[in-house]
Amino acid sequence: MRAPLSWIREFVDIPAKISAEEISNGLIRVGFEVEEIIEAGADLTGPLTFAKVLTIEEITEFKKPIRYVGIDCGEKETRYVICGATNFAVGDIVVAALPGAVLPGDFKIGARETYGKTSNGMICSSRELGLGDDHSGIMVFAEGGVEIGADAIAVLEINDTIFDVAVNPDRGYALSIRGIAREVAGSLGLNFKDPVEPLRALKFEETGKGVAAKIEDPATASVFYLRTLSNFDPSATTPIWMRRRIEKMGMRSISLVVDVTNYVMLELGQPLHAFDKAKISGGLTIKRAGKAQPFTTLDGQVRHLDPEDLMVCDDKQPLALAGTMGGQSSEISENTTEIALEAVRFDPVLIAKNSRRHKLSSEASRRLERSVDPSLAEFASARFVQLLTAHSSAKHVATVVAGEPKYAPVVKLDPTYISKILGLEIAPAEIARVLRVIGCDVDEKSFAVDPPSWRADLLTPSDLAEEVARMIGYDKIPSILPPRPNHASLTPTQKRRRAISAMLAARGLAEVQTFPFTNQETIDQMGFVGERASTYRIANPMSEEFPLMRVHLVPGLVEVAARNISRGAKDFAIFEMGSIFRSAQRLVPAVSPVIGSRPDAKTIESIYASVPPQAFHVAGLLVGKVESEDWQGKARPYNWQDAIAYAQDILQLCNLEWTIKRSDFAPWHPGRCAELIVDGKAVAHAGEIHPRIIAKYGLPERSVAFAVGLSALPDSQIVRPTRVGTMPAAVQDVALIVDQSVTALEVESALRSGAGDLLESIALFDRYDKIGDGKISLAFTLTFRAPDRTLTGAEVSEMREAAVVAAEKATGAVLRTA
Repeated sequence: MRAPLSWIREFVDIPAKISAEEISNGLIRVGFEVEEIIEAGADLTGPLTFAKVLTIEEITEFKKPIRYVGIDCGEKETRYVICGATNFAVGDIVVAALPGAVLPGDFKIGARETYGKTSNGMICSSRELGLGDDHSGIMVFAEGGVEIGADAIAVLEINDTIFDVAVNPDRGYALSIRGIAREVAGSLGLNFKDPVEPLRALKFEETGKGVAAKIEDPATASVFYLRTLSNFDPSATTPIWMRRRIEKMGMRSISLVVDVTNYVMLELGQPLHAFDKAKISGGLTIKRAGKAQPFTTLDGQVRHLDPEDLMVCDDKQPLALAGTMGGQSSEISENTTEIALEAVRFDPVLIAKNSRRHKLSSEASRRLERSVDPSLAEFASARFVQLLTAHSSAKHVATVVAGEPKYAPVVKLDPTYISKILGLEIAPAEIARVLRVIGCDVDEKSFAVDPPSWRADLLTPSDLAEEVARMIGYDKIPSILPPRPNHASLTPTQKRRRAISAMLAARGLAEVQTFPFTNQETIDQMGFVGERASTYRIANPMSEEFPLMRVHLVPGLVEVAARNISRGAKDFAIFEMGSIFRSAQRLVPAVSPVIGSRPDAKTIESIYASVPPQAFHVAGLLVGKVESEDWQGKARPYNWQDAIAYAQDILQLCNLEWTIKRSDFAPWHPGRCAELIVDGKAVAHAGEIHPRIIAKYGLPERSVAFAVGLSALPDSQIVRPTRVGTMPAAVQDVALIVDQSVTALEVESALRSGAGDLLESIALFDRYDKIGDGKISLAFTLTFRAPDRTLTGAEVSEMREAAVVAAEKATGAVLRTA
């Protein structure tokens, strides 16, 4: 939002001693970011004058059009200049830079020979003067609008200070000079003159019958002012002062009627739309489109209407996409003599849906979707009539009103609540003063606060507390942490997540965060099928490239790895913790409960049923080498054992027991993926990434990954105390010959079941597969320990034999003797 200081000064008594930087700091202090202070005209010096075109000589021997133009600059003699523009004619008024002038970009003007002629100055476009980006042609003014020879720098108000202010979505009222000026006055303690006050007394004579206005559904708009004007002369031009103000705000002057609607919108904040009354059949009604149909907007684009689109229609057809853009069929043209002016306070949500559904953000929709002052429909439309009748032959015919403005309710406020919530003692009188500055009416006896009409967001005491904090200055609030409630603590789930994150980081893995969005192509490339490929489509995605919610964490890690490898990274390990989304259930429509009290159980159930299930996972990706080659040994790349070890370490940290088996699970390599099972349920997978995916993303060969579904893990204590044995351990080795189809885990489980309660640990330390006949040898170390005594040799032998017997029965193992 651009705000010229010259316009702000109309509504705020700003002393000359207050600098632009102080005004900027004042806006920043009350919550507005000033992105830039533009000193317009600082790099432009005269002489710059208005001149009348007397003669035009076309020079045709060159490839591009060249004109030798005689101009009257109010001097005794005609001045001649060379010009390449063709959008002006004899009799037009133009702006001429005379020798000695310096234009933006340090472009110095002087008399010079060019195209075989002497050019004694320059006719200027808006862009050449730094007044805008329009470089389509020379600035042209109607005869009688300006004085020949007058100083154009002064008449065009070129020298000005313009503030470029970033306006937050909840401050829609500040998308106007009225709103910015009020904030400047409030922040600097200056007098504010509301431009709406003089408009309250405006009355217009009814000279005929106006166009009828109707709101079909009261939920779509609260108030609709429709003012009809006649006797308009289409040749009427926009006065220079209005044209320049519009240009300073970053908009382009088009025609008097359109310029007045834009001027009023920029001044007060209420968008207006003017229709050619001759093109309206019957009256105007605000209603839904009702059916899908094509509709051509003012920009010439054919839009395909949705039945839910909010429209302004006549008795036959839609005429405007409500609050967003008008239609081509009813636009103001050079033949328009009768005007119907619409001013409506639309429902902000419906305008936002219009804008997003058609990917069409206009100056009007930006304001209306942020909520507009309900009273402005009356005053902004009156301001339009005042300006148009003052600068043209137009006459007011009639005003028709549908609906009535609706305002925010009165808020009961306890002044001590403000001090309590801000942590700063503020006197009730000071609270009342601050609230009056922002426009509230305050009864200091009951402290009933009536919010201003332009602040529909002030609904609760907390909203008012925020306003008090903003206006007194956040720097005055002491930086003191609030007391921690005695019962406050992390939940077991939060403690588990933090412990896992800290463990992985301590092992050298870098944590990353990716957007939880994906697309169908990625899902297909990863090999996800069935339920694992089923997800939710986002209604309003940040990017059309990623319209779906992610179904797994590994794809995001793969994309991060590919991006870092392309920038020179080679060996690294990364992990991410976050939610995944799979459409395992059909969602009910979203629920918005009343926030004044706790919803009942049925409402809470509906809320959860409207939210996609979000399983929380942790996943890691290991690429390249884990150890670099040096004098101590050769380099070692990450392998499948590292990925499985990380997954096991996570389960061990959670104090869970698990079993492991081979798996064929995307996006891992078939046969090189392990599945970890807790309580009969697969909770983790780890191993090598599929070669197809590695080739697609350019990852190092045999890159590995792991993923653990933390939401699937049963509850457990983070810390489980272990007892340190004081008695000596008895260690026994046993080697068994089994079929090569038998896994080491099966043999280990059998040994463990037969060894008894005194078995402390069991570990595989050797595998020998050159026996032949489809047999392999597996050697295990069994450690036995009693808590209260030293085990005898006979006891140890008995337990060892029992373990071997159990393995023979379960797996067909044979004790290896040589």
